[in-house]
This record gives sequence, structure tokens and C-alpha cells, in this order.
Amino acid sequence: MPPATSVKLATTSVHEPASAASAPKTSPKEVTTASRSKTETEAVEPTMVIRGDELPSAYGAPGGFSRSRFSTLTNAYVLPPGGVFAALIYEGDAFMEGKPDHVFTQEVEVGLPYRFGLAVENSVERFNGDTENSSFSVEGRWALADWNKIPLNPTLFAEYKFGTGKILHEEGPPPPPEEAEEEEGEGPPDKPDAYEFRLLLSQDFGDNVEWAFNAFFEKENTGDRGREWGLAQSIQVPFFLPRERFKAGLEMQYQNFTVKDTRGSPIHRFVIGPSFAYKPSARMRFDVAPLFGVTDDSPQVQVFAIFSYVFGGGGGEANEAEAPTSTRNR
Repeated sequence: MPPATSVKLATTSVHEPASAASAPKTSPKEVTTASRSKTETEAVEPTMVIRGDELPSAYGAPGGFSRSRFSTLTNAYVLPPGGVFAALIYEGDAFMEGKPDHVFTQEVEVGLPYRFGLAVENSVERFNGDTENSSFSVEGRWALADWNKIPLNPTLFAEYKFGTGKILHEEGPPPPPEEAEEEEGEGPPDKPDAYEFRLLLSQDFGDNVEWAFNAFFEKENTGDRGREWGLAQSIQVPFFLPRERFKAGLEMQYQNFTVKDTRGSPIHRFVIGPSFAYKPSARMRFDVAPLFGVTDDSPQVQVFAIFSYVFGGGGGEANEAEAPTSTRNR
């Protein structure tokens, strides 16, 4: 039978390893201090989650700029490749005298590679009890560079409009009495074809402020050869809800309109007012803007309402990236 001391040594080797036995014992106070130090280190370096717009980015642009329309009055930048923007747009103009004018537009745009986009629009007008399919248009746009590679991110826009109905509400002054008498038996004149060019500028400032500016020129090909140029700009800031689900801002538009007989005496229209955008989901958005006329030629009240949805383009509502909050919308 082995000596008792041998049994004692074996017991020690099983229940108390030599390395543990030789290591210095740590007091409860030291354990608590070490745990607190580890917790403080973790608090200094937390995981940050981007809480910006949920839409897929177009060439590095924030989600608010990665859709066909930035606001009710302005366009900005382009869609991501493969993205599809669909919108129903209402515009209502109320004047001091006469009946209000209502225009309903359906728009679909597709994002293409190399910062291109292609869109079609169809407009229906209702005025003074008459309804006409007013126009059908084809649009194209191209951003000159990826987002923030060029200041203000310039984008070129071109559109051709095919007149498909009658002119229910003249934009310019009424025709001379002799022309009005000639046209009385024929009804309203046909809406002419027209072309339009725009320069789109857009930029985000800091983490919250987003801005878009459009300069445009439109010319009718036939009829009284109406010509219009103008400026529009919008600014928006997120409020209240996370993930930029609600935005509010201010927008304005100036239009200078002439016909072939009034080039030296243009009609000046200027409207300004608040704008609101609400997203019940990542890709769905409602925009509303009640605008108010400033000049005598402007409508007294101009109301825009847009329902839009973005399909495809990659990404989605679940795409949250771990990154510092300072990189939101970058």
C-alpha cells in the first residue's frame, strides 16, 4: 500500500493544479476594479448604427437624393442602377378669378449604369369641367460624377413633351379678339410639342440639411411658341421620427413666361411655401406642399401632392451598416 503522503500529493494535483496553486490570489476588490475598467472601455467604443435614409444609395448619394424627385418642385441627382421610381403627382392652381386648374401626372423613371436615368410622364388636365390627356413626355438625366466628387453635384436634364390634347387653360394672355373669334367654332387649340432643359444642383450640409436647386428653360415648337425659364429650390430637414421618416422644409419657384407677341412683356410667377415629406416605409413616400403666390400673375394658391415608391436598386430596409454616426448619409 503506498504511503499516505503519495495519496495526498495525488489529491493536490487533481483538485489544485500547481500553476493555480503558485499563482497569486486576486482579492474581490481587485476583481471588481478590473470588471469596472473593462465596462468603461466598452462604453468608450460602442457600436454605432447609421440611422439615415433607408433607400439604396446612388453612387454614394444620401437616400433623399437617390430618388427621382427631391421635393414637389425640384429634382436632384439620379437613381441607383436598376432602381425604379414610380409616382402619382397632383398639382392644383387656384386663382383670384376663374376656375381652378387640376393636373394629374403619372411618372416612371429607371436608373441606368454610368449615372444615367430615363423616365416617361403622362399628364391629364381638368379645367372648367373639361378633361384632356394633356401631354406625354420622355426625359433623360445624367450626373456628371459620383456624389461629392464635384461641388453641388451637377446633373443635366432634358425632356421632350408631346402635346396629346387641347389647351384648356392658357398660360399666357388670351389671344386677340379676332383670333378668338376664329377659334371659337373650332374649340380650344391643340397643345403643342415642347422641349425643356434643366440644370440640377444638390448638396447635403452637415448631418441634417439637404438642398436642391433647378434652373430650367422650356420652349414650345408651334402655336404661340410659348417660352418659359425659371428657378426652383428646396431645402429639407428631418424632424421627430428616426430614420428620416418625416421631413419638413421650404421651397419656392420663379417662372418667366412669354409668347411670340409678348417677349418684351413677360408674365412673372413666384410661389413660396412649406413642404412636408412622410415615409410610412423605407421606399414609400408622401409629399405635400401648399404654396402661395407672391406676384399678380401667380396663382393665389398652388398645391402639390405626390405619392411615390422606389423599387429595386439593391439594399433595403434591413441594410444598416456599423459605422460612426458622423458618416450618416455619406
